Amino acid sequence: MQTKPKSEWTILTETLAEKFGMEPDLHNIIFLVGVQELGMGYKKFKKDEKVNVMHIAICTLLEPYGYYEFEGRDADGWPHFKTKEQLPFLKPAEQNNLMIKAVIEYFKKNELIG
Repeated sequence: MQTKPKSEWTILTETLAEKFGMEPDLHNIIFLVGVQELGMGYKKFKKDEKVNVMHIAICTLLEPYGYYEFEGRDADGWPHFKTKEQLPFLKPAEQNNLMIKAVIEYFKKNELIG
């Protein structure tokens, strides 16, 4: 009996679980992307900063799809984006699938998964 090959999402979550010692969900991974893109290393973030880190991640992840464009960094080093195109209305499952696809592409582009 042949086993089904693991999906890229499964490979990514298993790799991150091994690295961080916990099973990450999509929100954890998006936050991780935001921290990576912020480039300040891990630190304790205030609640409003966490929201901003998530925003950085979402803009970064959806930039290749033409929804956002990187504008630059402010004096504190935080990246800023402008909206190029409004996101279409998506059902929750469609939003989830888009973000999973974008996360996988991000990790592939940055050679963090094969």
